Amino acid sequence: MNQLKTSALFARIDTFELGLCLACNRACHRERVRQFFAIVSRLGDGVFWYTLMVLLPLLYGTAALRASVHMAIVAVAGVLLYKFLKSRMVRERPFFQHADIALGTAPLDRYSFPSGHTLHAVGFTLVVVSYYPPLAWVVLPFTVLVAASRVVLGLHYPSDVLAGALLGAGLALASLALL
Repeated sequence: MNQLKTSALFARIDTFELGLCLACNRACHRERVRQFFAIVSRLGDGVFWYTLMVLLPLLYGTAALRASVHMAIVAVAGVLLYKFLKSRMVRERPFFQHADIALGTAPLDRYSFPSGHTLHAVGFTLVVVSYYPPLAWVVLPFTVLVAASRVVLGLHYPSDVLAGALLGAGLALASLALL
């Protein structure tokens, strides 16, 4: 798909999603809610996941190194995939496009499609839960909060988050099948 067609498609989708973006972003006007989601977003930028990669072997012994390395492989593949897509799709973030959407925290880059935070959160969650199902009660809610934070903070459209979730799930499932 060429850049012009991609831009036109995103313009139509943006219009369709604007109402939901505005509704979610209203929560950002409450300082404590904004701060909470900004912290979740920051932790979802890697801090939570990299800490978990280090903690797994400490909690479960050297056998957990496999899970940590598996997560690292998904991380590298995820970065390569989402950076490639962002550079080709060049979808502007909602707060750039719509003056009514408040920016809740500084973005890592200019473009929004797909959500790298969500891609990694879903990918890591599926990998971790496949090795250690009892950790689902921690990682699943965190993943949902990371995904929500991206829309609440005005950084992503819901379709960016959905695409990130699908890509992250695809990476994780493919890696589980291969490894």
